[in-house]
Amino acid sequence: MIKKYVYGNPIPTNAVVGEAENGEGAVQYLSELEMNGKLLFNYAMEADDIVYGLGEANRGLNKRGGIYRSFCSDEPNQTEDRQSLYGAHNFIVITGMISVGFFIDCASEVKFDIGYTSPNMLNIEPSCRDFTVYVIEGKSAYDIVRQFRELIGRSYIAPRWAFGYQQSRWSYMNEDEIREVVRIHRERGIPLDAVYMDIDYMDGYKDFTVSNERFPDFPQFVQEMRDQGVRLVPIIDAGVKIEEGYDIYEEGRQYQLFCKRADGSDFVAGVWPGRTHFPDFMNSNARMWFGSKYKVLIDSGIEGFWNDMNEPAMFYTEEGIAEAKEYLENFDFATNDPGKFFELRERMSGLSNRMKDYESFYHNMDGTIVRHDQVHNLYGANMTRAAAEGFEQFSPDKRILLFSRSSYIGSHRYGGIWTGDNQSWWSHLLLNIKMMPSLNMCGYLYTGADLGGFGCNCTRDLLLRWLAFGIFTPLMRNHAAAGTRRQEAYAFGDTEDFANIISIRYSLIPYLYSEYMKACLNNDMMFRPLAFEYPADNFARTVEDQLMVGESIMIAPVYEQNAVGRYVYLPEDMLLVIFKSSSVRKYQIMKKGMHFIPAAVNEVPVFVRRNKLLPLCRTSKCTDEMDTSMFEIIAFTDDNIEYLMYEDDGISKNYSDPDHYVSFAIKDVDGVLGAVSPKTIVKLSLF
Repeated sequence: MIKKYVYGNPIPTNAVVGEAENGEGAVQYLSELEMNGKLLFNYAMEADDIVYGLGEANRGLNKRGGIYRSFCSDEPNQTEDRQSLYGAHNFIVITGMISVGFFIDCASEVKFDIGYTSPNMLNIEPSCRDFTVYVIEGKSAYDIVRQFRELIGRSYIAPRWAFGYQQSRWSYMNEDEIREVVRIHRERGIPLDAVYMDIDYMDGYKDFTVSNERFPDFPQFVQEMRDQGVRLVPIIDAGVKIEEGYDIYEEGRQYQLFCKRADGSDFVAGVWPGRTHFPDFMNSNARMWFGSKYKVLIDSGIEGFWNDMNEPAMFYTEEGIAEAKEYLENFDFATNDPGKFFELRERMSGLSNRMKDYESFYHNMDGTIVRHDQVHNLYGANMTRAAAEGFEQFSPDKRILLFSRSSYIGSHRYGGIWTGDNQSWWSHLLLNIKMMPSLNMCGYLYTGADLGGFGCNCTRDLLLRWLAFGIFTPLMRNHAAAGTRRQEAYAFGDTEDFANIISIRYSLIPYLYSEYMKACLNNDMMFRPLAFEYPADNFARTVEDQLMVGESIMIAPVYEQNAVGRYVYLPEDMLLVIFKSSSVRKYQIMKKGMHFIPAAVNEVPVFVRRNKLLPLCRTSKCTDEMDTSMFEIIAFTDDNIEYLMYEDDGISKNYSDPDHYVSFAIKDVDGVLGAVSPKTIVKLSLF
């Protein structure tokens, strides 16, 4: 059951599309109090309650013990003390003796103190008095998540080619660099489906332009790559360069489609192009206008985009520079006060993404003027919406890859997300693992991290371990920053181990795509905590670094430097499959309980559940050449079982066709178990 409680006059967020019963009186389960003009809510937690949710947030699966600030932030240094990251996902589930969920539908900042100030107290603090609280009752945490997913609507569905391995770096500067990346992948047998184009493909960092110098015949080059099974995926930033004669700038200014200062002038901030304006994505006309601009690249053959810098990120504003200049002119450099040094450093490093700047520009929400900080968390979400609605206008029957850096619940219906500019740290591999179920809870199914880490310098063992997890995430993209060590899969000398691990991904794609599609269509989760699958198992409730992936498998990634394996808890008997490549594997039946599982840096352990089966196809160099007519089946069963695999053309949108489901079964025929399927079964490994 879902009830909603409306406070004040909430700004529409577009997060909810389902129905909820109107609540009466005080919010059920929450104590309400007023402090300093704000409404605060408290919930008394039991000592063994687990708190799930918050999507793209720091720390673990269980959010107890931390403070979380829901305010979309350009934050690459995702250390444990960071309270806000790129997304704002205000959904939490508390489960113990009872299970209850809360969604705080609020366009501005919300703080969650989950046992930080007081160990057994949850405090929720919206920054304004205009919001809606949804209360969800259910039998379990999993039940509450499913109800919430019904409330917020079906997740974005990506094309199947977007499940292939994707290579990115800031920045591949021209056609020849991209050709070289593709050539080496192909020559060394490393599968590849996409190469990304960061900001340097543009003409002067201007959205929806391509540098004629670096890409003299862009449509022809897109087709050249496409002929090799590779899609090009360009970045689109939120900021529009201020430049006379640039059509996007001229149109936005002419039709009043940019965010405004209080005096009605167009707001200016410094980003990659220098002085920029921000499109007013809170305005329906601005969304329609900006979304239509993607067509120029789609007409050149582009089939996917990533939206970036859309918190929005600001390097500086002219007002901030002026204040800093005045501060420096009056600073006493002869001071011996250490506090003044730290103040100086803070003032200079604080020029980017200042709250004061977010409070200084305005949106025209179709006739209603709203200051940006009051709708900050919706900005990137509405950029994603603008693109998706544009695609519906000029490409209604074809799926276009789309994912974003900034997000708010509701944008999950329009595109996926990646988890932002992380670092080449082992802790960020672990954070990636723990984020996946939390993101699924909030509707984000097409998601993943920058494999290997965006910032810092990656090492060979870190990239191998991260790829060994990344082969299970829908978005499998290796991405690194300019100035860092090269981390393409061929950049560490011998490429055999990298090619082998990525080849495993391609043999798994039919299963992973199927589980992704079923999760999208049924408002379910592809990645689940063990506790969701084994609710009666008290120890499973404590496990955060093992995940259920779809209906058939559990994974336990290795995420520590120099580790030769790891301890794994099995909630039931399972079949351990150690993959060394798509075809080289070891098998062992494991009993329920705790085990140390050896796993070399070039091995991937996968656990097949009892009475489940895992279909595998032959690996391929790209998804276009994937052969789904023949399968190998791995099954751990002593009984009749069936697996329904979802298979479509991967690009059209007739999702509900029953012919998309293909049966794989293990059946007893005259006392012998065998595989039955309309597909050709080339090998059955039965345990």
